[in-house]
Amino acid sequence: MAQLRHPEKGCSWDLEQDFYSLIPYTIEEAYEVADAIERNDLEELRSELGDLLLQVVFHSRLAEEQGLFDFEQVSETICQKLVRRHPHVFAGKKFSNNEERKQAWEAAKALERENRATEENASVLDGIAINLPALVQCEKILSRAASHGFDWPETPPVFAKVMEELNEVQEAWESGDQAHTQEEMGDLLLVVVNLARHLKVNPEMALKEGNKKFSRRFQYIEQKVSESGRELLDCQLVELDAHWDEAKVALKR
Repeated sequence: MAQLRHPEKGCSWDLEQDFYSLIPYTIEEAYEVADAIERNDLEELRSELGDLLLQVVFHSRLAEEQGLFDFEQVSETICQKLVRRHPHVFAGKKFSNNEERKQAWEAAKALERENRATEENASVLDGIAINLPALVQCEKILSRAASHGFDWPETPPVFAKVMEELNEVQEAWESGDQAHTQEEMGDLLLVVVNLARHLKVNPEMALKEGNKKFSRRFQYIEQKVSESGRELLDCQLVELDAHWDEAKVALKR
């Protein structure tokens, strides 16, 4: 990377990059790692992990050039963090169960945030990345708030809240106010993520699986329509819906 960034002998593209220009590449590489894992392509995983590591090296090199930190310090920082957050492994601390261990982990993270906070209006939500996918970000915000006491102690009220927000979406839609409808839709999605959290379901993974299921069933419909020599737009919704019901049975088998 030092050679690639050499002012005279380096690569012109690499020399043009900065922290901000690398953001989409860093995010893309992380998603490609996840994709290789989900496809169980372990050979591809090795390659994609290398690509992701390159992003860490690239950012570290940029920082080193600016006198901020280097790759060695990045590695040292994560080592220190792992030791600090695992006292049961490195410091002989004993936890009676996983819940106690999780609480200690969150307490260690909270202390780190406090040590980093320099402003009077520091929030417990500080440190949650704004570029996270919305579902992931929402779950982290809600979990952080819950860890500080802002949460329903039981699950049934969350179901009731989902129905309340759904009704508010319908009322907003019926009013014809698009901006208000979008606002209420956001509230509904947020409380659905909160329900997933209460049910110990990862909302991002649940939606990804839902997307896969929908795609498989829709492709079944496409196949059936194609076999009839027609296009999807030639069919009535009732016929497509019937194929959908067939898909639910056929694909389950």
